[in-house]
Formats: sequence, structure tokens, C-alpha cells
Amino acid sequence: MEQYDYNKLLGRMREKRFTQDALAEKIGISATSMNLSLNNKRDFRQEEILSVCDCLGIPLSKIPDYFFCRTALEN
Repeated sequence: MEQYDYNKLLGRMREKRFTQDALAEKIGISATSMNLSLNNKRDFRQEEILSVCDCLGIPLSKIPDYFFCRTALEN
């Protein structure tokens, strides 16, 4: 599984005052699933990405910036 850097997404969550648990509930997944996704142990599903973008006001054109930036360790 590829490793992604979710720091920008986590920053946006802080800006919008969403905890992992609150965002998970809002998009209809478990807090565990959200945590696993943010820690690269589970991939985000397409519908989850779209729901997160809707909740956090992320333009769809910016999805790659928030969800598909590889970690610095992976070249």
C-alpha cells in the first residue's frame, strides 16, 4: 500500500474544528476507519474522499493535494 502524507488534510480539519471522530461520524464511517485511513493502514474510499471534501470545503480540484501526496520516505 502506498504511503500518503495527510498533514495538509489534518491541518484543514483543525482549521474547520473537526476531530477525527467528528469527521468520521459526519461522513458515515467509524472513528477506527478514519484513524486507520489517516495512518495509511486503510485506503480512503472514493465516496469518503468526496464527503470529506464537502464537509471541509475542499475544492474537488484540490483532492490530489490533500489525499495523494506521497510521504517524503517514498520516492
